[in-house]
Amino acid sequence: MKHPKALPFLFFSEMWERFGYYLMIGIFTLYLKDVKDGFAMTEAESADLYGTFIALVFLTPFLGGLIADRYLGYKKSIIIGGLLMGFGYCMMGIHTLPMLYLAMTLVILGNGFFKPNISTLLGNIYSTEHYKAKKDEGYNIFYMGINVGAFICNFFGAALQIMLGWNWAFMAAGIGMFIGVIVFLSGTKHYEGYDEKKGVQPTDMPIGRIVALIILPSIISGIAGWLIPGSIFGSDSTDAFILSCIPVIYFYGSIYKKASTEEKRPIGAMYAIFAVVILFWAVFKQNGSALNTWADRYTDRKVEGMVKSVCLNLKQSKTLTYAKDSVEKYDEYFRLQKQNGVPVKEWNYPVYFRNEPPKRLPAEGSNIEVWSTNISQSINPGWVIMLTPLVVAFFTYLRSRKKEPSTATKVAFGLLISALSALVMVAAVKAGHNGTEKVSVLWLIGCYGVITIGELFLSPMGLSLVSKLSPPRITALMMGGWFLSTSIGNKLSGVLASMWDKYEDKSNFFFLNSTLLLGAALILFSILKWLNSIMKEKKIS
Repeated sequence: MKHPKALPFLFFSEMWERFGYYLMIGIFTLYLKDVKDGFAMTEAESADLYGTFIALVFLTPFLGGLIADRYLGYKKSIIIGGLLMGFGYCMMGIHTLPMLYLAMTLVILGNGFFKPNISTLLGNIYSTEHYKAKKDEGYNIFYMGINVGAFICNFFGAALQIMLGWNWAFMAAGIGMFIGVIVFLSGTKHYEGYDEKKGVQPTDMPIGRIVALIILPSIISGIAGWLIPGSIFGSDSTDAFILSCIPVIYFYGSIYKKASTEEKRPIGAMYAIFAVVILFWAVFKQNGSALNTWADRYTDRKVEGMVKSVCLNLKQSKTLTYAKDSVEKYDEYFRLQKQNGVPVKEWNYPVYFRNEPPKRLPAEGSNIEVWSTNISQSINPGWVIMLTPLVVAFFTYLRSRKKEPSTATKVAFGLLISALSALVMVAAVKAGHNGTEKVSVLWLIGCYGVITIGELFLSPMGLSLVSKLSPPRITALMMGGWFLSTSIGNKLSGVLASMWDKYEDKSNFFFLNSTLLLGAALILFSILKWLNSIMKEKKIS
């Protein structure tokens, strides 16, 4: 009741948009690796494609933000983006590789129009004197909407995939996105006055020059990276992505170079934070790859007792059949089918049993019930929903005592706390004797709980920081810069996850993640004084 009337509409629009996106992400790598109904990809192949996809999803917001700032305005851009994503999700279940890539393209373009502009519109609504002090709180509440959608979607995805197949689960993601567009349209009257196009300013790079110097070179560089014999950075898709980013980074550099004297310091501060948080996303976005693999193969997912009866009634648990001769051969058959197209009758025997101690293996030919892997994707948003009110109350209390840390300080502590989450997984690996035995799902819950606290200190605060520091004429474009850093981090997450099989001791994999985050936190703490001085100049905190 103390916030703008537009907030509920933006909250539920974002909730349904994230419902669709995270439903799709929760099953994406599982679908790619499915030997029967998917594309029979290996762990490295699926992680690489996943990383490239989510990287491109967050690369396009720089262009969507620019088009909204200059030409379309935020409302039209959000509607266009929502419709493109909705159609993309629906098409993902059509089982051919060309259709999968076309669907991915629609989602990539749609997110570019939707994501930066709904965040910018929210910031504009909080720009009045009456609501200015509540901007951080508003973004926290908005962020909780994201996670309500991300929490409930995986249960729908699991039930539909088990009962009806992958295509129906993807269809549900599309329907969720269309509902989000309808909700957004129903709140139109509350956005009036906050959706003004900024137009083209004298110092702005003309759109024709942007196409010539940024977009076309990005496309050409990406194609060249893909076609270069061998690979420079580990895979063709990684080469293509890195090379395609260079013209975009140049574009953001030109914005800083041409900015007025009073604009340069705040833009420089934003760029410094953008660079540091790349490592946060590189670790956090492994939720759909490495941590999904951990849930699938290394976590005890057996459903028993009362929980079993509930899951069976909801039809969200899977039946796995144990057959002794196939347990050791499953990975070999998996690769044979992928590489040579050899049909294998025993494709349905899962790797789930490969690290069960002999005394815990069921009788040969018997069935067990396990909960669906993608439900583990609801642990993080579940924590967000529970912890957001506590974090908001904590900072509100500090604000009342005039001790609330600056937004930049919150981001720095977010990185530090996130570094601890990877150490939880190091302990999980030790508890499972390096994957030779399954461990309790409580390890995943603990890991997600710690990184969620870091996330709440960092992610919504980053959105708030961009809204506060950005020159008004390029706010959506700078929001696109935030998502560009997210994009690069997302791609790095795929690169890291593709190295999973190369680590014999999985604890070293998670220890690397912790070291990366700790290094990022130390860098940000070292420049905190400079960042806070810039925020004081702008009379913001």
